[in-house]
Amino acid sequence: MTESNLPLIDLHRHLDGNIRVSSILNLAVKNGIDLPYTDEQALSKHVFIQDKTTDLMAFLQKLDIGVSVLAHVEDCEKIAYENVIDAVNEGLAHVELRFSPNYMARAYNLPLIGVVEAVVAGVARANKEKNYKAKLIGILSRTFGVENCFKELDAILSAKSQIVALDLAGDEHNFPPALFINHFKIAREQGLNITVHAGEAGGANSIWDAINLLGASRIGHGVAAINDNRLLSYMAMHKIGIESCILSNYQTGTWLDMATHPVKSFLSHDIEVFLNTDDPGVSNNTLADEYSLAKTIVNLDDEAIRRLKMNAMSQAFLSSAEKNAIKCTFNGV
Repeated sequence: MTESNLPLIDLHRHLDGNIRVSSILNLAVKNGIDLPYTDEQALSKHVFIQDKTTDLMAFLQKLDIGVSVLAHVEDCEKIAYENVIDAVNEGLAHVELRFSPNYMARAYNLPLIGVVEAVVAGVARANKEKNYKAKLIGILSRTFGVENCFKELDAILSAKSQIVALDLAGDEHNFPPALFINHFKIAREQGLNITVHAGEAGGANSIWDAINLLGASRIGHGVAAINDNRLLSYMAMHKIGIESCILSNYQTGTWLDMATHPVKSFLSHDIEVFLNTDDPGVSNNTLADEYSLAKTIVNLDDEAIRRLKMNAMSQAFLSSAEKNAIKCTFNGV
């Protein structure tokens, strides 16, 4: 198949980083919350990143605007539902939506299990309505500390039959993987797949630790891997995927020049790297936009684009039967 005939699959997409501007306004009105702007166009300019931020933590602060209006668990259900609808409308053949219960609950001290139940319900409702099969990944927000992450893990595991994987995200520099060994041991024992944000704000050692200490089979961002040839070889040999996000890597200052983004080098090392949107609610991007950047800015040819799309299918947390169903549906079988 040519690259243009392959399905679009987004495996690194933050549900709580993809809240519609219209929904932020509507929820603010419903919940009596003051925002700096009450006009959708003006709020969009405030919410969406204009070119880039200073660093990862500044990028993450942009996300706070969206979750600041989640005053009730039903608000979380609405956001989850809309995320699936957005994925369908964007033409994604498959999406894995990740979310942090702690992050979504934090502004109004919502019950963590209630947030998880609401997100699961919202995704299930949209899946049923659209005959779709979006999957969920639970996130431990390392920024809030080790003990809070144990509480977050308990909430995620309360719905483990509806969640395919566990992730670690947030302040990578100050909260390294070694702090979360026990969390991920429990998750693996409960049957969850593991993907970890690593090599974004941290170096190659962070990626090694995500793999060796936490059991990651996929790495979020992972740009620092480019500095360690032994790591590149190891990831290729063991088919550890890299969830690459070109635009957000530029916006966070993780990679300064999109034209030299390491996605091309990862492909040359036979790593199963693939493209993703990360946080469309602040980056104002689609997966099609990411592939356009890969073509026009990174200068990848059609064969490289085809490999990226094939890698996404390979790395999805799906059974062989589910992957075949997507292929058959996409090809009209």
